[in-house]
Amino acid sequence: MLRRDSFSYTVQARCSLAEAAGLLADPARQEDLHPLIVRVRRVVPPRPGARASYLITDRLAAGPLRLPITYQADVLVAGPEEIVTVARQRPATTVRNRTRLRAEPDGVVRIEVEITLAAPAPLFGYAFRQARAAHLGLAARLGAVLDRDSGPPAG
Repeated sequence: MLRRDSFSYTVQARCSLAEAAGLLADPARQEDLHPLIVRVRRVVPPRPGARASYLITDRLAAGPLRLPITYQADVLVAGPEEIVTVARQRPATTVRNRTRLRAEPDGVVRIEVEITLAAPAPLFGYAFRQARAAHLGLAARLGAVLDRDSGPPAG
């Protein structure tokens, strides 16, 4: 039996929509931001229905051990205002990331992320805690990286 739950977060950064979307649609650019990612490899050609596909290796904590796990991630939508990715790992675990971007006054971009995780009941608690901690860790770094990468405001 699968269990499913979601969490969300919002980040604001002083950058362009294109800069934010470019970073968030490319897992290879997130290796230094995402607390679990240790390797990202692009799959060419992408899987059917995907704009881009990746094999991503995370390092998960299991007690005192750090175990590498590799999973598939597909970017399904990659536009300036919305990015949708789906990651799949065995057994029957999926993480859907829907990110909405909106330009606000004064050069600020509002990034709203909703993560939905589905996993078999025995794995769900661990998987959900790991996903939430990793994505909130990414969120904590994201605004500063986008602010830094966008340079000083024109004026």
